[in-house]
Amino acid sequence: MSEHSTRSQRSHSGEPPSLSAAHGPDYRWLDTAFARLHVLEPGSAEHVALRNRIVDECLPLADRIARRYDRRGEAHDDLVQVARVGLLNAVTRFDPSVGSEFLSFAVPTMLGEVKRYFRDYGWSVNVPRRLKDLYPALAPATGELTQRLGRAPTAAELADEVGVGRAEVIETMTAAAGFKARSIEHRFTGDEDSPALIDRLGVPDPGMGLIEDSDALRVHLRALPDREYRIVIMRFFESLTQSEIAAQMGISQMHVSRLLSQSLHRLREAMADGGPASTVA
Repeated sequence: MSEHSTRSQRSHSGEPPSLSAAHGPDYRWLDTAFARLHVLEPGSAEHVALRNRIVDECLPLADRIARRYDRRGEAHDDLVQVARVGLLNAVTRFDPSVGSEFLSFAVPTMLGEVKRYFRDYGWSVNVPRRLKDLYPALAPATGELTQRLGRAPTAAELADEVGVGRAEVIETMTAAAGFKARSIEHRFTGDEDSPALIDRLGVPDPGMGLIEDSDALRVHLRALPDREYRIVIMRFFESLTQSEIAAQMGISQMHVSRLLSQSLHRLREAMADGGPASTVA
């Protein structure tokens, strides 16, 4: 059998052809692979093997997308993981029956995942979404205007360039200072012996832990069923006895005791697990 016919048969079976080091990966086999994947029983050994092969062969593509966003303040490894999550989502959601190619679907999906990561996790302060979406457009616009004008552009010139109001540009540039928090180990000069930011901070306040516990308890407390919430409030915040609570609630003292014990058990478990408030109910 000729090399050409062997390669053709492998493509029709959904397996990737050999990768050329000179020309990079050849992704043309993906359309055939997805057509095959689409008719296989999900969860079957053949389905899992082919899906894993598709993901493995496309990992370099995800990694290249992650590299496009290097030097923007986020760790490269984190960006790689985010891009790969986008790849997995694309493989899961792609429907070959629609008629489009996988790459035309996968690349925007991975890019969207990385951009969403920057928008949602790259800011150390709470910034409105419209400003987060505007921020990536300001840097290239600033570069183009600087080259065109021979000087740094004004906020009004930037606003005209990107098609927004001057106030939005100023607000976005102000918010950009919170894009990446400075490490507490950051040194103010390049000298290793120079003081770090942590050296200028005060000692930890032991009361901070109590504040965090109080905030967490408040969340879990509000997740209790209404009657249990009222009983806990009356007992520990209003200092009522179980008899007084029973009279107000119209139930027996024994029932109050049982509900109170049940509520405290739920709160202890929730605080120990550190889980979301929904775990209390």
